[in-house]
Amino acid sequence: MGSKWEIQAKLTANSKLIVRALRHRNYRLFFTGQTISMIGTWMQDIAINWLIYELTGSPLMIGMVNFCSKIPGFMLGPFAGLIVDRFNRRRIIIFTQSMSMLQALTMAILVLTGRVEVWHVMALGTLLGCIQAFDLPARHAFIVDMVDDRDDMNNAIALNSIIINTARLVGPSVAGILIAIVGEGICFLLNAGSFIAVITALMAMKINTGPEEPSRRWAIGHELREGFSYAYHFLPIRYLFFLLWIICFLGMPYIVLMPIFADQVLGGGSTMLGFLFSATGLGAICGASFLAARSQVAGLENITPAAAGLFGLALVVFSQNTSVWLALGIMFFAGIGMIMHSIATNTLLQTVVDDGKRGRIMSMYSMAFQGLTPLGSLLAGFLAQQIGAPATECIFGSVCVIGAMVFYNCLPKMKAHMNVIYN
Repeated sequence: MGSKWEIQAKLTANSKLIVRALRHRNYRLFFTGQTISMIGTWMQDIAINWLIYELTGSPLMIGMVNFCSKIPGFMLGPFAGLIVDRFNRRRIIIFTQSMSMLQALTMAILVLTGRVEVWHVMALGTLLGCIQAFDLPARHAFIVDMVDDRDDMNNAIALNSIIINTARLVGPSVAGILIAIVGEGICFLLNAGSFIAVITALMAMKINTGPEEPSRRWAIGHELREGFSYAYHFLPIRYLFFLLWIICFLGMPYIVLMPIFADQVLGGGSTMLGFLFSATGLGAICGASFLAARSQVAGLENITPAAAGLFGLALVVFSQNTSVWLALGIMFFAGIGMIMHSIATNTLLQTVVDDGKRGRIMSMYSMAFQGLTPLGSLLAGFLAQQIGAPATECIFGSVCVIGAMVFYNCLPKMKAHMNVIYN
């Protein structure tokens, strides 16, 4: 009987540990609004890929559309980092979320009226990419403003990833069903409505972030060089970005190849596409929950290469598989590796970075996803047309595994720097 109560007490304690960042009111508001909004965002992402696949049947065009929607983040990222370091982050996010809502609404109108063309999707995708160039680094840096206790920051970052990947689990499944029944337009319309929740939550927050600094003299060139120099010369940040950039360039573009695997390899169409992304999302939720239960940052540097290696290996195995059930299992483990690497990298960067450079460093973090991922998507689409999606995915996954091994060999040098920060 005593052991039963002990087990129950441990489970209760672990549950509280996983959600401890929710004790902060501002973060609770953010968590609720973001959960609703991210489901809509994932629905739109799936709908766009399937819409382009239906309009063109070309993997290269899928890669091109993803390139157009993400590359502005790479081009505008450094400047966006300066804006985030200088101005009120909450106001920035309210503006970017409002603009994202208008973009989704425009897509919905074009699709539902039957007037949508490929160039519309590319143009609106480019606009969204410009918006996200400022939105993503602002949201990453804003976590520090919402969570008063720095000991809860790791948990807040992990919970944020749980939000994203719960949406990854729910959104694609709902999108796959809606696309099959009523078409892509409803997905865009529901996404537009979902932004109301996060905008309302942001406006209800009470944030004490200090004064803005618009009056300080702008020295854009100097501040940009300062940010890049800091990232390069500070060893932990340099190593973290090395592996992150490999994963974003060659690992994350798996998304643009999924419609081809779902339709041509596994023979399941849009419904199978939703299931594949849901399996990835479920794995990501499990990985994020594991990291959310951790009470300290120390040790995350060991998880980083292991998670990246797992992600790359899963992509290699997936590329050579033709079984539906095995494919779902493989993508579950891919989700675990992908999210654990992302959370560990984000948390370590947020831990070691100077507050005055946080916006610039987090903009570089966002640039990896917004810039290198679309470049990789473009390359993936091109290679898939030349040598096929399975061979392309196998090559990309193999390079991710090699990158993880190189990072692992650099761990002793990185730990020497991290131990000083931990202590």
